[in-house]
Amino acid sequence: MARVLVVDDTDSIRFLIRTNLEIAGFEVDEAIDGQECLDLLLSDAPLPDLLTVDAMMPRRGGISTVLALRSHPRTINLPIIMVTTQAQAIDVQRGMDAGVDAYITKPFDPGHLVETVRSLIGGRPIP
Repeated sequence: MARVLVVDDTDSIRFLIRTNLEIAGFEVDEAIDGQECLDLLLSDAPLPDLLTVDAMMPRRGGISTVLALRSHPRTINLPIIMVTTQAQAIDVQRGMDAGVDAYITKPFDPGHLVETVRSLIGGRPIP
């Protein structure tokens, strides 16, 4: 079973993402911000198959988190989806430049999120 780490500081968003991914058959772990995410992923714990990350979070935001993950050999190829309210073209470009594989804006279609996760875990590119 594929495992996803959901990183978001909002309990209800983590719950929504978790619920939809679990219904789709994924195992889900959670982190409340980018710092907790990095602490988990840069430890000796097994890596998830994919990460979803919010852009705006306390302690460490999503862009900073993605840049740190892309600069570390252990996580350089980890598929990352940014799930955020930041929907301006400059925000999307900033996320893509940081190294996210897909960018989904809130509110999101749960089916689209699940299909994006499946595509990235399966190795197919996301348009």
